[in-house]
Amino acid sequence: MNHFTLIDWIVFVIYALIVMALGLWVSRTKKGAEKTTSDYFLAGRSLPWWAIGASLIAANISAEHFIAMSGSGYAIGLAVACYEWVAAAVLLIVAKFFLPVFLRTGIYTMPQFLNQRYNRPVSTSLSVFWLLMYVFVNLTSVSYLGALALEKVLGIPLLYGIIGLSLFSALYSLYGGLKAVAWTDVIQVVFLIGGGLVTTLLALNAVGHGAGILAGFQTLVGQAPERFHMIIEKGLFFVPDGTEGAVKDAFLDLPGVAVILGSMWLTNICFWGFNQYIIQRGLAAKSTKEAQYGLAFAGFLKLLVPLLVVIPGICAYVLRADITKSDEAYPWLLNNIVPAGITGLAFAALVAAVVSSLSSIINSASTIFTMDIYKVYIKPDAGDKQLVKVGRIVAFVSLLIATLIAPRFASLDQVYPIIQEYTGFIYPGVFLIFFLGMFWKQATSKAALWTAILTLPVAVLFKFFVPDMPFIVRIGYVFIILSVVFVGLSLAGRKGRIASPEESAEKKRNHIRNGALIIAIAACIGLFAMFFLQRYATFALDSVYTLVVAFILLGIVLVTDAKYTKMDQKALVFETGLFKTTLPFNIIAIGIFGMLTFLYCYFW
Repeated sequence: MNHFTLIDWIVFVIYALIVMALGLWVSRTKKGAEKTTSDYFLAGRSLPWWAIGASLIAANISAEHFIAMSGSGYAIGLAVACYEWVAAAVLLIVAKFFLPVFLRTGIYTMPQFLNQRYNRPVSTSLSVFWLLMYVFVNLTSVSYLGALALEKVLGIPLLYGIIGLSLFSALYSLYGGLKAVAWTDVIQVVFLIGGGLVTTLLALNAVGHGAGILAGFQTLVGQAPERFHMIIEKGLFFVPDGTEGAVKDAFLDLPGVAVILGSMWLTNICFWGFNQYIIQRGLAAKSTKEAQYGLAFAGFLKLLVPLLVVIPGICAYVLRADITKSDEAYPWLLNNIVPAGITGLAFAALVAAVVSSLSSIINSASTIFTMDIYKVYIKPDAGDKQLVKVGRIVAFVSLLIATLIAPRFASLDQVYPIIQEYTGFIYPGVFLIFFLGMFWKQATSKAALWTAILTLPVAVLFKFFVPDMPFIVRIGYVFIILSVVFVGLSLAGRKGRIASPEESAEKKRNHIRNGALIIAIAACIGLFAMFFLQRYATFALDSVYTLVVAFILLGIVLVTDAKYTKMDQKALVFETGLFKTTLPFNIIAIGIFGMLTFLYCYFW
């Protein structure tokens, strides 16, 4: 077994010094000047497209990927790549339709948008949801998984590793804010992709017994064909569940066609479109065009992520890694496959992923608490200096809480599915509140508030009463129930409306016709699917109803907005020209969708 050599330490220390030096340098202010909230929370709205794209990937790819997703690759296989490949498409949707709306409002946070569109109770309820998720799920899981790597590669005790990673990320992020986080992410993503790619190539070469990368890939597919199915049938194979050698059906984590037809789209849209610590990069852009190019760049990079994290996990499985839990697969590769010198680079990539994500989550948690809770409820007249100070205190406290809770993850075999399941508890409600708030003039504050209130209880009830239902399918059913609640309350509460902007009769007729057609087609697909539900139950065909209801919602939006002459007092009104994109963006989008089509057809 290889251990860190002197050259590995040199490479790793150089990486750490570069990141800290850059973070502190970009955080500096002119003598006598104070950081403003725009500087600290939105990097002065000055980020170019390439920094946005790099920062998005660095913020997203963390120990959840290098450790947890690689562990799922070891246990389940390529099917877990659906999270990354669907995200590539979703980033383009967010760039074209959502980000222009947010940028036009000039907001700092997602809750600020909700306050503008609905009211303060709605924005506060979502602020609390996000803070709980960031601190108790995201920060804790990233800290634990990063520390697990330190323990397996360097022998550092788990608790000390958690503390060390927290301090490393705090060194520059607490002082410099988003500007420090975003610009250091540009360096982090170079180490992240470079080191990750080197590990993958070495692992494939080891699988091929030194015959090269292509030979290694052929051997990989030949020896583990079941781990190259993108669509997993119920009962196909079983994986450890982390409790005393027990196993569970892999279908529970990645159920059949649900990964491409169902709520996988909802979770990705919520994560990439309405998640503060992700969308904050887009809000910090120089312009809408720069923001859209940045998201398109990130979408292209997302296509590569499974190569960096999932394939190594499958390699560890074929190489019969001597590990006790799936999430130890990647550290095992670093110890046994990667040679001296390169180990330092690969480990720097892993730590880069951990630290960049920690810094991003910390900054976003502090932004939401400071701008949406402290400034609103505690001290409305606070100046920039006081708000920045509070932001730093909140960031430190968030890290401290995560450090205390993170060791509790040690009993799990695969952390990645757990992260997706528990963040998925709030996604159905979040999607409806934002999507209908942006595009439906009839959406009301009452409907949004009740949807926010019911989101968590409905999800918990489903988990309690139907524990054997895959969580991805469960998210879809929660979405369907909340859709009925939201639409029903909005259409029932039409008091206090204001006149809608005048539109031509022809435009209204087109919207009504198109909306009715969408509803009819979606309903027909739903009825047709009913005849095959039993036959294809092992492929979770019922997940198609998530998309059926989503398109019916779209039809309702088109029909009612055209038919009704009045709208909600806070409804958004904008011209369709807001969503016009440039030719380069459109070419990149076509290319990404083309590559996704090829990948899914090849690995179906």
